[in-house]
Amino acid sequence: MTDRTVTLFDAIVARFRESFGEEFRLDEALSGHTTARVGGPADFFVTVCSVDQLVEAVTLAARQHIPYWVLGAGSNVLISDAGMSGLVIRNQARSVTFRHNGVGVILAADSGANLSRVARQCASRGLVGLEWAAGIPGTIGGAVVGNAGAHGGDIASCLRLARVLDSDLKTRDYRVEELDFGYRSSSLKKAHVGNGQSTRVVLGAEFKLRPAPAEELVARVEEIQAHRKRTQPPGASMGCMFKNPAGDHAGRLLDEAGLKGTCVGGAQISRVHANFFLSGDDATAEDVRKLMAMAWHTVKDRFGVALDPEVELIGEWD
Repeated sequence: MTDRTVTLFDAIVARFRESFGEEFRLDEALSGHTTARVGGPADFFVTVCSVDQLVEAVTLAARQHIPYWVLGAGSNVLISDAGMSGLVIRNQARSVTFRHNGVGVILAADSGANLSRVARQCASRGLVGLEWAAGIPGTIGGAVVGNAGAHGGDIASCLRLARVLDSDLKTRDYRVEELDFGYRSSSLKKAHVGNGQSTRVVLGAEFKLRPAPAEELVARVEEIQAHRKRTQPPGASMGCMFKNPAGDHAGRLLDEAGLKGTCVGGAQISRVHANFFLSGDDATAEDVRKLMAMAWHTVKDRFGVALDPEVELIGEWD
């Protein structure tokens, strides 16, 4: 490494530490920041606690030509054992506010707010629209990007607008009709340029909600959470591995293919729900990736169905 390279590296580190102090780290293991509990280190890692800090971290990285990736709750992603080059921004911007607009209530939430916690807050306030999200392990930002959904509801059905930091580092509000929502997809997700990096970062979102009896909504939330507990396995996983194909369920296909309980290294297809892949204490990301590939080929050979992954593979892979 040349003196010039060392000087540039030191200057970048100094600039981030000036802004973020101890929240900025080098070679941070990402296994502790994902629900799968696997994955190698990030070259640079910073935790942000406000939208202003999120914008600052993205801006610093972009101006230094450092690849960056925003990490929310760490679900629906599989990070490679080699880790990630560039900057990983752990988004902890969590502000949530409610305001009446004369017709209903507008919920405004920062992108790092926990989706399930927000859903429970809405129910306890007697506001209908997000109760389907109770128990989903993700953030508002990730939910908007992936059009998260469950129990007959999804983000597209209740979103009013998403506040986005565009590739030109300017903030813009996108209304729902501008985001090209589809099944677990959006124009924001399609903007990913590789290894999960996006040129557009969700800063926050607004949702349109309606009044309803709080006791009924709280009961519905409890019912949904009880259902998830009955039908989904405990332990480290990424959530559903594959999207449901049209008119069918990925879990049914994986089950019918006899894949429940199948293991590769420390990774196992759940015996409770075949669309959940569990990573044990000795699992590696490569174990999970190999199990994912084996399951995909088995279903394709058996049923002629090419399952579309819901989980994103992030980082450097062989």
